[in-house]
Amino acid sequence: MRIRNYTLDDGPVLLKLFHDTVRNINIRDYTQNQVEVWAPGNFDLVRWSNRVKNYKIFVAEDDKGIAGFAELDTNGYIDCFYVHHERQGQGVGKMLIASIEKEALDQNTPLLFADVSITARTFFERFEFTTIQEQEIERKGETLTNFRMEKRL
Repeated sequence: MRIRNYTLDDGPVLLKLFHDTVRNINIRDYTQNQVEVWAPGNFDLVRWSNRVKNYKIFVAEDDKGIAGFAELDTNGYIDCFYVHHERQGQGVGKMLIASIEKEALDQNTPLLFADVSITARTFFERFEFTTIQEQEIERKGETLTNFRMEKRL
C-alpha cells in the first residue's frame, strides 16, 4: 500500500468509492433516506472535482487499486476521509491519517478538525481526536448527525 497525491484522473474512482462506502458502511448508522441524500446516485463529477481545488488529497493505492482517500484543506480541515467498503480494517485509514498529520506539521498547521460521521467517530477517537460538539446537518429534508472533532498536533 502506498499513499500518493491525487490526479484529475482519480475523480471518477474517488466519487464511486465515496458513494459505495456511504451506501455500504454508513448505512449501519444512518437510514436509507439519509445515505441517499448524502451520497446520491446522480452526484455531479464536475461539481465533485471543483470542490477539491484547494485541497491536498491523499490517495491510498496498491495493486488491487484505490483503497481510500482523504482531503485536507490548508486551514487543517479534513473534508472527505473514506476507505473502500471492501478494504476496511486493513490499515488504510491509519496510513491516510498519518499522511494528513505529516502534511499539517510540514505546513505549520497546529490543529486538524473534521465533521465526522457516527460511523467514523470511533476511528478518529483512536487517533486522539476529541469531540467538540454533536451537530445536526440538514440535507434535502433529512437530518444527519455528525460530530465536530479536532486534534492538536
